[in-house]
Amino acid sequence: MVARLVLLLALSFAFAVSAAEPVKPMALKKGDHVIFLGDSITAYADAPHSWVGAVRAKVSEAHKDFGLRVLNAGVSGNTVTDLQARLEADVLAKQPTVVFIYIGINDVWKNATTEEKYEAGLKEMIGKIQAAGARVIVASPSVIGEKKDGGNELDARLDKYSAICRKVAGETGSQFCDIRKAFVDYIQANNKENKESGILTTDRVHVSPAGDKLLTELALKALGE
Repeated sequence: MVARLVLLLALSFAFAVSAAEPVKPMALKKGDHVIFLGDSITAYADAPHSWVGAVRAKVSEAHKDFGLRVLNAGVSGNTVTDLQARLEADVLAKQPTVVFIYIGINDVWKNATTEEKYEAGLKEMIGKIQAAGARVIVASPSVIGEKKDGGNELDARLDKYSAICRKVAGETGSQFCDIRKAFVDYIQANNKENKESGILTTDRVHVSPAGDKLLTELALKALGE
């Protein structure tokens, strides 16, 4: 009897864990309207050589008959609270089918947003986007400094906010794009001199050409491409 109870509890726990996992990427379809919502890392990325522009070009070329639209809704300096304030005008009013939320650097960097407020803000936005019929991709914040092995002042805080993104994605049935892990792994492998910047960023935050390339690859994968 005890053994059976233990087994049932284990199965229940396993189900709870799997139920909280973020959903898998789905392929783009005809008529999709993708909006990238974020801060300056998104706002500055609309040119063809930058990551949002490159994503737009690649999906449009790959699906010429789909009528795809890719909109950049990044604003420099934004935190999650700013995204909440402009969600209706800059996202919902444009009737997206996919929304890629990439926010958190300013929340951490400026110490502007508590963990609780960050999580609540993401959940509120996701709820509204999903209620409008769009799917959501939640991306973790990348880096503030490129030193290896936790050598940047805000690494621990960024890790906490990235974990919140994963948790929220799982709890809301959204996708999760782990930009932070991809950046940290790349820097670990390629920053031989343990520099503060110059690997994936130009200034510890905003992306270099290599950073644009990596973000393009991550966004395309998240979009099922």
